[in-house]
Amino acid sequence: MATGIVRTVILYLLIIAGIRLMGKRQVGELEPSELVLDLIIADLAAVPMQDFGIPLLSGVLPILTLLCVTMILSVLTMKSVRFRSIICGQPSIIISEGKIVQREMRKNRFTVDELDEELRGQGVTDLSTVKYAILETNGRVSVIPYAREQPATAAQQGLSPTDPSLPVVVVNDGRLLEGNLRGRGLDRSWLAEQLSAHRVRSVREVYLLSIDGNGKIYFAAKEAEKV
Repeated sequence: MATGIVRTVILYLLIIAGIRLMGKRQVGELEPSELVLDLIIADLAAVPMQDFGIPLLSGVLPILTLLCVTMILSVLTMKSVRFRSIICGQPSIIISEGKIVQREMRKNRFTVDELDEELRGQGVTDLSTVKYAILETNGRVSVIPYAREQPATAAQQGLSPTDPSLPVVVVNDGRLLEGNLRGRGLDRSWLAEQLSAHRVRSVREVYLLSIDGNGKIYFAAKEAEKV
């Protein structure tokens, strides 16, 4: 039994390493080559996990080979535009100047229903408001509306709003992050003031406390657990 656990852990960590090589993508954003790699690795790992009679190396070697091939393909796609277009494909313009490009729709076997679904997902219900719609290589549709349909920016309205700043978490689920506190140039006396202002007695009662570069604070106390 211990052997089976060790084999499973090794294969699991190997698969995680393979997924990490492809970067932080969701399943729907994978390139065709990446999706194929995921499916093959999962299949290769499942066999030695279930059948202890098969040597672990029989599952590990093919997976390592695939990961090496993936790294080589990644380098080639970075170096060669032509090779990248062969492996990853090319984006297709399926709406141009408010009109559906039927030739590209047929070429990509993309139906009107799928197009409507993608547009609704981005809050678009009127095709005539779309300047361009591009079917990306990962299957997603990028929509570029006409300028008149886009909301006015602060610059266009002559406004000068404060630029956003990423918040830094100071307290996370009752745990004080000392490094983040000092990184914002704050100390425990400031923290004590915040706890007092929000009527909590200790850090353990805080679910989340963060502060951004503009000094804006977000505070959330822990809710009482229901019995």
